[in-house]
Amino acid sequence: MILPIYTYGQPVLRKEAEDITPDYPELKELVQNMFETNERADGVGLAAPQVGLPIRVVIVDLRPLAEDYPEYADFKRAYINGYIVEEDGETLLMDEGCLSLPGIHEKVPRAEKVRIQYVDEDFVEHDEWVEGFLARVIQHEFDHLEGKVFTDRISPLRRQMNKGKFNALLSGKVRCDYKVKVAKK
Repeated sequence: MILPIYTYGQPVLRKEAEDITPDYPELKELVQNMFETNERADGVGLAAPQVGLPIRVVIVDLRPLAEDYPEYADFKRAYINGYIVEEDGETLLMDEGCLSLPGIHEKVPRAEKVRIQYVDEDFVEHDEWVEGFLARVIQHEFDHLEGKVFTDRISPLRRQMNKGKFNALLSGKVRCDYKVKVAKK
Protein backbone atom coordinates (compact mmCIF):
# COMPACT_ATOMS: atom_id res chain seq x y z
CA MET A 1 0.00 0.00 0.00
CA ILE A 2 1.29 3.44 -0.92
CA LEU A 3 1.50 5.68 2.15
CA PRO A 4 1.39 9.49 2.12
CA ILE A 5 4.76 11.14 2.69
CA TYR A 6 4.71 13.80 5.39
CA THR A 7 6.17 17.09 4.22
CA TYR A 8 8.19 19.79 5.94
CA GLY A 9 6.28 21.31 8.84
CA GLN A 10 4.75 18.07 10.08
CA PRO A 11 5.64 17.72 13.80
CA VAL A 12 6.58 14.02 13.42
CA LEU A 13 9.58 15.07 11.30
CA ARG A 14 11.02 16.95 14.29
CA LYS A 15 10.42 14.26 16.90
CA GLU A 16 13.13 11.83 17.98
CA ALA A 17 11.95 8.37 16.92
CA GLU A 18 11.68 5.50 19.39
CA ASP A 19 13.05 1.97 19.25
CA ILE A 20 10.56 -0.79 18.59
CA THR A 21 10.36 -4.37 19.85
CA PRO A 22 9.96 -7.59 17.85
CA ASP A 23 6.24 -7.62 18.68
CA TYR A 24 5.62 -4.29 16.93
CA PRO A 25 2.30 -4.84 15.12
CA GLU A 26 2.50 -5.65 11.40
CA LEU A 27 6.16 -4.64 11.06
CA LYS A 28 6.74 -6.68 7.89
CA GLU A 29 3.70 -5.07 6.28
CA LEU A 30 4.93 -1.60 7.27
CA VAL A 31 8.37 -2.28 5.78
CA GLN A 32 6.78 -3.55 2.54
CA ASN A 33 4.51 -0.47 2.39
CA MET A 34 7.53 1.78 2.92
CA PHE A 35 9.38 0.08 0.04
CA GLU A 36 6.33 0.52 -2.22
CA THR A 37 5.93 4.17 -1.18
CA ASN A 38 9.63 4.86 -1.77
CA GLU A 39 9.52 3.22 -5.20
CA ARG A 40 6.40 5.18 -6.21
CA ALA A 41 8.13 8.43 -5.18
CA ASP A 42 11.39 7.52 -6.98
CA GLY A 43 13.35 7.69 -3.72
CA VAL A 44 16.37 5.76 -2.53
CA GLY A 45 15.41 5.73 1.14
CA LEU A 46 12.57 6.43 3.50
CA ALA A 47 12.33 6.75 7.28
CA ALA A 48 9.21 5.91 9.28
CA PRO A 49 8.76 9.53 10.48
CA GLN A 50 8.31 10.45 6.82
CA VAL A 51 5.17 8.30 6.77
CA GLY A 52 3.96 9.66 10.10
CA LEU A 53 5.38 7.08 12.50
CA PRO A 54 7.87 8.19 15.20
CA ILE A 55 9.67 4.84 15.23
CA ARG A 56 13.23 3.83 14.26
CA VAL A 57 12.55 2.10 10.95
CA VAL A 58 14.38 2.99 7.73
CA ILE A 59 14.34 1.36 4.33
CA VAL A 60 16.99 1.82 1.65
CA ASP A 61 16.62 0.67 -1.95
CA LEU A 62 19.59 1.51 -4.16
CA ARG A 63 18.64 -0.81 -7.03
CA PRO A 64 17.50 2.09 -9.26
CA LEU A 65 21.09 3.40 -9.14
CA ALA A 66 22.63 0.15 -10.42
CA GLU A 67 23.60 1.68 -13.77
CA ASP A 68 25.87 4.21 -12.04
CA TYR A 69 26.65 2.03 -9.01
CA PRO A 70 26.69 -1.63 -10.12
CA GLU A 71 27.53 -2.74 -6.57
CA TYR A 72 23.97 -1.75 -5.58
CA ALA A 73 22.18 -3.87 -8.21
CA ASP A 74 20.52 -5.99 -5.50
CA PHE A 75 20.61 -3.55 -2.58
CA LYS A 76 17.26 -3.40 -0.77
CA ARG A 77 17.38 -3.41 3.01
CA ALA A 78 15.47 -2.43 6.16
CA TYR A 79 17.23 -0.96 9.20
CA ILE A 80 15.40 -1.17 12.51
CA ASN A 81 16.45 0.64 15.69
CA GLY A 82 19.42 2.01 13.77
CA TYR A 83 22.06 4.32 15.19
CA ILE A 84 25.24 5.86 13.84
CA VAL A 85 27.88 5.11 16.46
CA GLU A 86 31.03 6.39 14.74
CA GLU A 87 32.12 8.49 11.76
CA ASP A 88 35.39 8.27 9.85
CA GLY A 89 37.11 9.63 6.79
CA GLU A 90 36.74 12.95 5.08
CA THR A 91 33.63 15.11 5.15
CA LEU A 92 32.29 15.24 1.61
CA LEU A 93 29.86 17.73 0.06
CA MET A 94 27.19 16.28 -2.23
CA ASP A 95 23.82 17.42 -3.53
CA GLU A 96 20.84 16.03 -1.59
CA GLY A 97 17.09 16.24 -1.78
CA CYS A 98 14.35 14.71 0.34
CA LEU A 99 10.90 13.31 -0.33
CA SER A 100 9.64 15.36 2.64
CA LEU A 101 11.08 18.58 1.18
CA PRO A 102 10.14 18.37 -2.51
CA GLY A 103 11.78 21.00 -4.68
CA ILE A 104 14.69 21.71 -2.34
CA HIS A 105 18.21 20.49 -3.17
CA GLU A 106 21.41 21.57 -1.47
CA LYS A 107 24.99 20.44 -1.06
CA VAL A 108 25.24 18.72 2.33
CA PRO A 109 28.41 17.77 4.23
CA ARG A 110 28.48 14.13 5.33
CA ALA A 111 31.10 11.74 6.66
CA GLU A 112 32.67 9.45 4.09
CA LYS A 113 32.19 6.36 6.31
CA VAL A 114 29.95 5.57 9.26
CA ARG A 115 29.64 2.68 11.66
CA ILE A 116 26.05 1.72 12.27
CA GLN A 117 24.27 -0.59 14.64
CA TYR A 118 20.78 -1.87 13.87
CA VAL A 119 18.60 -4.95 13.71
CA ASP A 120 17.09 -6.37 10.55
CA GLU A 121 13.45 -7.39 10.06
CA ASP A 122 14.11 -10.62 11.97
CA PHE A 123 15.70 -8.62 14.81
CA VAL A 124 19.16 -10.02 14.11
CA GLU A 125 21.77 -7.54 15.38
CA HIS A 126 24.24 -5.91 12.97
CA ASP A 127 27.27 -3.72 13.59
CA GLU A 128 28.96 -2.61 10.37
CA TRP A 129 30.83 0.13 8.58
CA VAL A 130 29.25 1.58 5.45
CA GLU A 131 30.89 4.01 3.06
CA GLY A 132 30.41 5.94 -0.14
CA PHE A 133 26.93 6.67 -1.42
CA LEU A 134 25.33 4.20 0.99
CA ALA A 135 26.90 6.05 3.93
CA ARG A 136 25.35 9.29 2.67
CA VAL A 137 21.90 7.72 2.34
CA ILE A 138 22.16 6.12 5.78
CA GLN A 139 23.18 9.44 7.37
CA HIS A 140 20.32 11.24 5.63
CA GLU A 141 17.70 8.67 6.66
CA PHE A 142 19.03 8.19 10.20
CA ASP A 143 18.88 11.98 10.64
CA HIS A 144 15.10 11.63 10.26
CA LEU A 145 15.15 9.28 13.26
CA GLU A 146 16.77 12.07 15.29
CA GLY A 147 14.16 14.66 14.24
CA LYS A 148 16.45 16.31 11.69
CA VAL A 149 16.14 17.08 7.99
CA PHE A 150 19.01 17.62 5.56
CA THR A 151 18.56 21.39 5.51
CA ASP A 152 19.55 21.46 9.19
CA ARG A 153 23.07 20.64 7.96
CA ILE A 154 23.44 23.52 5.50
CA SER A 155 24.62 27.03 6.29
CA PRO A 156 22.23 29.63 7.73
CA LEU A 157 22.70 31.63 4.52
CA ARG A 158 21.60 28.68 2.35
CA ARG A 159 18.61 28.09 4.66
CA GLN A 160 17.68 31.76 4.33
CA MET A 161 17.93 31.47 0.54
CA ASN A 162 15.41 28.61 0.68
CA LYS A 163 13.00 30.43 2.99
CA GLY A 164 10.44 30.96 0.23
CA LYS A 165 10.44 27.23 -0.55
CA PHE A 166 10.08 26.37 3.15
CA ASN A 167 7.14 28.78 3.45
CA ALA A 168 5.50 27.30 0.35
CA LEU A 169 5.77 23.81 1.88
CA LEU A 170 4.37 25.09 5.18
CA SER A 171 1.39 26.61 3.38
CA GLY A 172 0.67 23.35 1.55
CA LYS A 173 2.01 24.38 -1.86
CA VAL A 174 3.68 21.12 -2.82
CA ARG A 175 4.53 19.99 -6.34
CA CYS A 176 5.44 16.35 -6.64
CA ASP A 177 4.22 13.15 -8.29
CA TYR A 178 3.52 11.22 -5.09
CA LYS A 179 0.94 11.30 -2.32
CA VAL A 180 1.80 13.72 0.51
CA LYS A 181 0.38 14.88 3.79
CA VAL A 182 1.11 18.56 4.25
CA ALA A 183 1.35 20.50 7.49
CA LYS A 184 -1.79 22.23 8.67
CA LYS A 185 -1.55 25.91 9.49
